Amino acid sequence: MPARKNRRPRIGVPWRTSVEEAQGRRRAYERYLRAVREAGGEPVEISLSLAPVELKRMAESLDGFVLPGSPADVEPRRFGGAAHAQNANPDKRREYTDDGLLDQALVNGKPVLAICYGAQLLNVHQRGTLVQDIPSEMRNAMDHDGGAGRSESLHPVRIQSGQLAELAGSSSARVNSSHHQSVDKPGQGLRVAARAPDGVIEALEWTAGPGWALGVQWHPERMANDPFAAALFRRLIKEAQGAGRRPKRHSEKSRSQVRRSKRSR
Repeated sequence: MPARKNRRPRIGVPWRTSVEEAQGRRRAYERYLRAVREAGGEPVEISLSLAPVELKRMAESLDGFVLPGSPADVEPRRFGGAAHAQNANPDKRREYTDDGLLDQALVNGKPVLAICYGAQLLNVHQRGTLVQDIPSEMRNAMDHDGGAGRSESLHPVRIQSGQLAELAGSSSARVNSSHHQSVDKPGQGLRVAARAPDGVIEALEWTAGPGWALGVQWHPERMANDPFAAALFRRLIKEAQGAGRRPKRHSEKSRSQVRRSKRSR
């Protein structure tokens, strides 16, 4: 169902984890739905238990997607990594769901805002790799995961993308941070859009297809009253409105990117 004038774009948001969905734990999930709603979109909940045909049908009916954060870690075998002592258990249903949504979005030019775990999954989907544990793998790394009883830390980022700098209104920004993993090698069709002062990749943008996709390592859904955070969600909604008016011309380059990523799973 394409986006139409005077209709709020329908933005799909998968649940953060299978356990949270099964137990109805909505507190963290609701932040994403609220951010979409406040930006002018209609959030649509996506269950992690959908069958392949159901997931494909739902993805086709939506105008854009937010891939939220998660306490899980991506299965390391997907990017050639070995099990790490600091890793959280993977959530296979979440990975399967995000992969299915990305297969549809990247080829068909539907916008994606991928947040924290979602950004990491976007990168792995495109055959990129991850730093599995920043404190133990990166020398002189900053505090990226809160620690000392805090749920998050705050730090600056250096923005390398003109589009992202336009949304921030500057070539730098201060963001919240709650992660122990990060992008290592960017995946196919993705380029670095921002870094922390210690070199950790903080944002990625999609360059290989007809649509807009951005992955950010921070949590804009938690940054109430922050103009940059709000601008990210507004840009998603704007792109979703434009995707509905865009002629359906699949990019052969983006098709090949998706085909290769599917073979790698």
